[in-house]
Amino acid sequence: MTQLHTTAPPRSAKPSPRAATVGRRGGNGAPAVLIAPFFLLFTAVMLVPIGYAVYLSLFTEQRSGLGFGDARTVFTGLGNYTRALGDAAYRAGFLTIVEYCVVYIPVMLGLSLLAALLLDSALSRAKRFFQLALFLPHAVPGIIAALIWTYLYTPGISPVLGTLDSAGAHLDLLGHPVPAVVNMAVWEWTGYNMVIFYAALQAIPREVLEAAVVDGAGPLRTALSIKLPLIRASITMVGMFTVIGSLQLFTEPMILNGSAPAVVSTWTPNMYAYTAAFSRNDYGLAAASSVLLALVAAALSFVVTRATRGRADRRAEAS
Repeated sequence: MTQLHTTAPPRSAKPSPRAATVGRRGGNGAPAVLIAPFFLLFTAVMLVPIGYAVYLSLFTEQRSGLGFGDARTVFTGLGNYTRALGDAAYRAGFLTIVEYCVVYIPVMLGLSLLAALLLDSALSRAKRFFQLALFLPHAVPGIIAALIWTYLYTPGISPVLGTLDSAGAHLDLLGHPVPAVVNMAVWEWTGYNMVIFYAALQAIPREVLEAAVVDGAGPLRTALSIKLPLIRASITMVGMFTVIGSLQLFTEPMILNGSAPAVVSTWTPNMYAYTAAFSRNDYGLAAASSVLLALVAAALSFVVTRATRGRADRRAEAS
């Protein structure tokens, strides 16, 4: 009688704790290698300069006698910060930024949203052409754009002002520098932010828009009641970045300095720091004013982020 012998399948070997540890190390090693270049560059171009600026802000240079002796570096603690905050020119720079933001942000956001909504509408034609045409001003370097606009603003050499003068309309654009700088910034950044808004509009589910059309909503109603609320996060992000960028306003007013009498060398906080460093050789004051500007930007970012997150949480709870 034939006997059948069955062989039990071999049991899989249980991985040893050492092998599991090696596997985990190997799995974490690849991400660490890929992320390391970013952290190295971030440390080199961000953390180290910030740390050096904080270090410089704690010292000042003093000369013995009547100022003709050798300069010596003296630890001053928060003295440079007190000097910056106590300087009326530095505080006036922040007021200039506030005035600039009040005019610039609504105009730029409004034009960017309008252009994005028009491109996203079903009636638009040649979308690629208009996207490129609106984005091209952003591709022009800021200093070149500022030089071009300064040429167009300067009486006597500007063909635009010359044509207006011959028609009897006399405009002094450089006498009111805030609208002039706002015009330059709007020309440069409207197309860039339009691309962001247009991408957000493209991400809206088409089913939502089709349902609105079925319910009888027209193009204007759809844009105001559906599209804009659904891209609120993008609008908030652009607004926050615009405020932070406005705090760093430097290129345009620096080019206008000298051409526009109202644009002095301390017109913005960035110009104040530049003048302190390279005109007065007061690097401690320049570093302190820069650190204060960075703290203001960080505080604004924190406030806007918390306010946006709070509204999002309340909407989630309500739904």
